[in-house]
Amino acid sequence: MFKEGSLWGGILLLAGCCIGAGMLGLPIVTAQAGFIPTVVFFILAWLFMVLTGLILTEVNLWCGAGTNLISMSKKTLGSVGEWVTIGLFVFLFDSILVGYISGGGEIIAGALGGTIPLWLGGLILIVLFGSFVYAGTYYSDLCNRWLMVGLAISYFLLVWFGVQEVNGEALMKRDWSKAWFILPPMVISFGYHNLVPTLTAYFGADRQRLRLAVVVGALLPLIIYLLWEAVILGILPSEQGVLQQALDHGEMVTHVLKQGVGRSGVANLAEAFAFFAIVTSFLGVSLSFVDFLADGLNVKRTPKGNFLLSALVMVPPYVIAYTYPGLFYRALNYAGGFATVILFGLIPVLMMRKKGSGPFSGHLILSCVTLFALLVIALTLWNEIGK
Repeated sequence: MFKEGSLWGGILLLAGCCIGAGMLGLPIVTAQAGFIPTVVFFILAWLFMVLTGLILTEVNLWCGAGTNLISMSKKTLGSVGEWVTIGLFVFLFDSILVGYISGGGEIIAGALGGTIPLWLGGLILIVLFGSFVYAGTYYSDLCNRWLMVGLAISYFLLVWFGVQEVNGEALMKRDWSKAWFILPPMVISFGYHNLVPTLTAYFGADRQRLRLAVVVGALLPLIIYLLWEAVILGILPSEQGVLQQALDHGEMVTHVLKQGVGRSGVANLAEAFAFFAIVTSFLGVSLSFVDFLADGLNVKRTPKGNFLLSALVMVPPYVIAYTYPGLFYRALNYAGGFATVILFGLIPVLMMRKKGSGPFSGHLILSCVTLFALLVIALTLWNEIGK
């Protein structure tokens, strides 16, 4: 559809990298603060992640097209930086997959009328869709295309019918005291940075198109997220006890909608959207993780090697998800508050300081990014200690 080096092709690749299953957890978290604080802090998270993306593009251009985040870390921060980056990647991938398996298992169990335990729902998810990951990128891509069609249709139908159910007064409620704690899961909603080296090569190291792709590619998800938040927060039950219970038990927004929305069609559309969002995200993250481990562990891509890699990717998150149930939000919070902020926030700043000069290398810019990243980490720790 897009020729090689197409600006819009790169923009949509980047936007697609951001949009995923994290949307299912955000409304439950942001409902505690309200819609207006959600808009403000979403914009702050977007600005932070765009700025770190622009910093990373400059470092990538300096290191040369074809270098990835790990090789960039090794070149600028040495072997210590390389191993820290590898460790953070593993932590990030595992945290995200724990959330996806937990949420996906809940949806599958619910779709079967609650007749099976949640752990079996999660097992069905990794066996059914993990088989595409085992088969390779080609078959995963074929499966993902159909799932993306379902994702797009269910999203637009949900917004279309959901708008009719929105209570305007519900969108005016706000609690700024709880607003700061919604930042960590928002940050991971703009996690496109692992795609930057790919886009650098795709655009032939064209700085102008890279910058435009980062800004516009991250802006599209922001618009989609805000529209999603307006619809969901406008129709969620207003009782704080219901929302707090959902948050404590790691229940997705679809569960609350089923209980609180009289029009079952909206809840059913939300459940369909949730399924497509989780499975498409699960496929993408699992494939990336398999490739990452194959490179890092030097495993040959034979049938036996693919089975080993797939098992290493899916079994540990599955065990964690059902050993410690209700981890959907917590896993996304850890991924956003720790791994994403350090990997895509602090490390690019350290690499830029090592580079020493060029665009986005000013002391004020790098200091502001560092302080914001440390703030998100502190909020995550404070939130966890408070529990």
